[in-house]
Amino acid sequence: VQLQASGGGLVKPGDSLKLTCVASGGTFINYHVGWFRQAPGKEPEFVAGINRVGNTYHPNPMKGRFTISRDRAKTAVYLQMNSANPEDTAVYYCAAQQTTDSEPYVPRRRNEYTYWGKGTQVTVSS
Repeated sequence: VQLQASGGGLVKPGDSLKLTCVASGGTFINYHVGWFRQAPGKEPEFVAGINRVGNTYHPNPMKGRFTISRDRAKTAVYLQMNSANPEDTAVYYCAAQQTTDSEPYVPRRRNEYTYWGKGTQVTVSS
């Protein structure tokens, strides 16, 4: 599956932004999907994930400001970012893992995802 992330751009501190991830030519039925980000000079960081059955996971640093969701048809996965701050500046990537798993666990490590999109740049600056 080919993933395409979009919706990035330049926003001001305090603004909101919604990123979108789509699977070219397909859907996210039978996929776990996650969002990661990588800031310059830093290691990639897990932002949020949604598993095949719809369970979501947001690590503590992201809780309250980031929300992952998907549309009912499972054609897109979204990442809502609120109260943006300069530390959110990064390239945001979506990733997917094909699965038939119905367990509640939501993958959160890079090596748990096989497919990666090219990323979309988010810059938070006044």
